[in-house]
Amino acid sequence: MERLTSTGQARSVAARAQAGTGSWPSPVDWRDEVLYFLLPDRFSDGGEAGRPLLTRQEVRDLRSRVDRDGWSWQRWAESGGRWQGGTLDGVRGRLDYLRGLGVTALWIGPVFRQRAHLDTYHGYGIQDFLDVDPRFGTRQDLVDLVAAAHGHGLRVVLDVIVNHSGDNWAYVPPGHDLDAETVRPPYLPWPGHYTDPASGEGRDWRLAWRDSAGRPATVDGDAVDEADDGVWPEELRHPGCYTRAGCGVLGAGSIADPHAEHKRTDFLTLKDFALDTGDVLAELVACYRYWIALTDCDGFRIDTVKHMALEEARAFCGAIREYADSLGKRNFLLVGEIAGGDDQQDFVLDHLAVLQHNLGAALDIGSARLALTAVGKGLVPGAEYLSGFDAASQGFGSHRSLGDRHVSVLDDHDHVFGAKLRFSAEIPDDSPVKDHQVCAATAVQLFTLGIPCVYYGTEQAFAGPAHSQLEHLREEGWGSADRYLREAMFGPEHPRAAHTEPLATQVAEVDASLPGFGPFGTSGRHAFDPDSPAYVRIAALCAVRAAHPALRIGRQYPRPLRLPGRGFELPPAGELVAWSRVLDVQEAVVAVNPNGTAARGGDVVVAAELAPPGSRYEVVANTAQAADPAGYRGPHRVGDRLPVRGRTAPGEPAYVEVRDVPPAEVVVLVRVG
Repeated sequence: MERLTSTGQARSVAARAQAGTGSWPSPVDWRDEVLYFLLPDRFSDGGEAGRPLLTRQEVRDLRSRVDRDGWSWQRWAESGGRWQGGTLDGVRGRLDYLRGLGVTALWIGPVFRQRAHLDTYHGYGIQDFLDVDPRFGTRQDLVDLVAAAHGHGLRVVLDVIVNHSGDNWAYVPPGHDLDAETVRPPYLPWPGHYTDPASGEGRDWRLAWRDSAGRPATVDGDAVDEADDGVWPEELRHPGCYTRAGCGVLGAGSIADPHAEHKRTDFLTLKDFALDTGDVLAELVACYRYWIALTDCDGFRIDTVKHMALEEARAFCGAIREYADSLGKRNFLLVGEIAGGDDQQDFVLDHLAVLQHNLGAALDIGSARLALTAVGKGLVPGAEYLSGFDAASQGFGSHRSLGDRHVSVLDDHDHVFGAKLRFSAEIPDDSPVKDHQVCAATAVQLFTLGIPCVYYGTEQAFAGPAHSQLEHLREEGWGSADRYLREAMFGPEHPRAAHTEPLATQVAEVDASLPGFGPFGTSGRHAFDPDSPAYVRIAALCAVRAAHPALRIGRQYPRPLRLPGRGFELPPAGELVAWSRVLDVQEAVVAVNPNGTAARGGDVVVAAELAPPGSRYEVVANTAQAADPAGYRGPHRVGDRLPVRGRTAPGEPAYVEVRDVPPAEVVVLVRVG
């Protein structure tokens, strides 16, 4: 495809698409979908056939002997901050694996062209908003991936950035030339952020576009010609496109203030757009309309929405939604990353989803993610998570209770709240459920209100290095880094050539001095194992979710249960977590044992009005049986029917007897009459 250099060209492509037909339709309801989030650099390079599979037994052996001959954990950790080599074609080659897992929509981390001189493998530092990063492939590769995904019945959500660009220019201090060392000036507030508030003197910082090596090369509006220099499209190459307010505190100021420090400051090394100035927002809208037109994607995950003023976010979402509507995509997903906690999510959705019908949902990455983690490990009562859906609860509850306004997240690439370690990382290495306890938390995601999202590697119980070695690395200063959330699933032998090399060299060569940042502290071994303990369990749960609408869109009720010698009550930590989903006259009951060491059970309350005497509930999923179909000898096999009991004494509820659910396993029942 011909390279685009202007939004005028992008608008032309979008106009042709708008006049055509044949767009892939949106789902009726995104609650019917299961998202799968992956980072292209860390998922697949398409070369797994040439590498051995890392078996679960090998993973267990590695945990017991972390001091391996010739292996350096520090060098492995160092590699984790580098490009690893995953590609869009690699993702396309793994669609059968993903479909087998039961996910229905891919959320793909940003694929747009990054700075050539930085290790922005995560994709959030864009240099060209109209091209795919060559380390991932080409625009045609992205088009082919979306088409192939649609052919597999999978939708595709692209990750987009509106708040900021990459580190495409430098500040040159007043009175200095381009050869001077550039600095990060302190934040100056609005209004008058070009004036030093102490002295009242103007701050004559110049904007110098960086060349492909990151050096300041041309000043302010001077021409940028090379593809790897400055920023593209050309409409974004004007100093007025950026706030140039300096570097401040990303959490400072009120979320309601359009000029708060967290909305004006440079985003770490990234450069904040002045979205309220001129046509900046319109030009970015043109870029992203182009990607819809070109790829036929099904939604956007919008980065750093908290850092955009409400009016800016409203205008962007409204324009994108109308464009998607014009193509026949009447339910194009727009889900925002809103950091800062439940109150921040609630505030933005109040204004953009409920009042103005623009932003569709928020990532549920505040306190709910921490509660989900704790419940999935049996550390807190299940009611601590389930109570968050109460519309009367504080924070995000009013939106969470709707079900279609939040995307449930257990692990992701950031962990903006809590430790930067996956769910499985701090489960003891000798735990018998280390390889699948994550399924207990994933079941809570799949069967409670919301749009569930599985992070890549969850189905393989990714956990970073061995628990004992992780503690050592944290002492060395590595433990707080994002890298332990971002292992390369395909097991590269080495990372790409260093960012100090020309881009063509980075695309074509590797750095043999470092091991690849492979799973579980390895290199050269991939982890695409459809027989892994977590994969087979999650696949079984996704299948039953797809088969029963009540589990996707039904009303939700936490269920008390009766333990031996006790009355009916919401159970304490470490006991069975149970709830119902009710759709019209259909009831599904989910029972999760989050205990990692002991079987659990109890008498689980069901809806008496739906279950007259003689009614039965059929087992439709049992993860322990799914993991060992031939050898499972426990209770509640798929197809078994449990009779409704109770109501023999005043005040006694209707219930079913759920017994001996093994550690970290799940049983799902549906009423059959």
